[in-house]
Amino acid sequence: MKKNILIIPGDGIGQEVTQWGKQVLEVIAAEFDHEFAFDEAIMGHTAIEATGNPLPDETLEKAKASDAILFGAIGHAKYDNDPSAKVRPEQGLLKIRKELGLYANLRPILLFDELLDASSLKPEILRGTDILFFRELTGDVYFGEKLRNADNTFASDLMNYHRYEVERIARKAFEAAQTRGKRLCSVDKANVLETSRLWREVVQELATEYPDVETEHMFIDNAAMQLVKNPKKFDVVLTANLFGDILTDEASQIAGSMGMLASASIGDGTGFFEPIHGSAHDIAGQDKANPLASILSAALMLDIAFGLQDEAKAVTDAVDQTLKAGWRTSDIADKNTATDRILGTVAMGQKVIDFLKK
Repeated sequence: MKKNILIIPGDGIGQEVTQWGKQVLEVIAAEFDHEFAFDEAIMGHTAIEATGNPLPDETLEKAKASDAILFGAIGHAKYDNDPSAKVRPEQGLLKIRKELGLYANLRPILLFDELLDASSLKPEILRGTDILFFRELTGDVYFGEKLRNADNTFASDLMNYHRYEVERIARKAFEAAQTRGKRLCSVDKANVLETSRLWREVVQELATEYPDVETEHMFIDNAAMQLVKNPKKFDVVLTANLFGDILTDEASQIAGSMGMLASASIGDGTGFFEPIHGSAHDIAGQDKANPLASILSAALMLDIAFGLQDEAKAVTDAVDQTLKAGWRTSDIADKNTATDRILGTVAMGQKVIDFLKK
């Protein structure tokens, strides 16, 4: 198989972790006789500093010409502390999602037994959890019209959805549920929001086409509670952009750390694969970042973008073996982790590579 893969390290620790996702892909290519050609591009704060644009035209052109994209992270504290900034790193991420038609964000909550004690939740609550989130990615309040009045005393963000936007991601979620536990929970706020009432109506209509899938509707506030109270009750979770952003970050505690969760943003063309964590500038350049989410994002790329299930499993197994051997980065270490088993970014990435080559 020959594929062109674009690496966009982005900002902060993104530049440290993506190199390990890339190295894993290089090993897979060598071990399974594939040909992966790599290119690199800039986006976010790094791109603003270099060009004044969070998504340069050259990056977008490369993205559209690639077969898949491995992304790092985006953001910088200087923008967080300046709400008036007109140009922001996140604008690049929103634009590339729109330009590539990446309307579905898939976030598997993959729980490794070795990390049960790393979570803030009790092991008996977590054990057996296996959730796949489908978060709509190109609609909702993030993309609605934004207003602020002249005297700076009022602001608004328009939350909106079209029927087709709900339908296309709901179909993907139902189809995924058919291959898993045949249970789908659609999360909304239909008791308050008109957009949620449309969302629920569309999902209810589509549910009749998937009679083998048990469909449940849940308000966002209840879903947030149930996620930490009884995560095993969920199989496939379908939700809107804003709610999905919040719930999946909450769900990171199930896996022990945001540094363990990968995601795939897909549509009808080039897929975009990234860890769910941010740029974490407070630890950038200190060899502290967990590279496993980027490595697992590479596994998602192999599976979802290229249909290489055996190769994806080889990567996931290598991560599992690394954890079984007791190796940890500081974010997933617990009270039982020996000090000499806590590794930095480079050493942890190399452990996975070593197991993968075996």
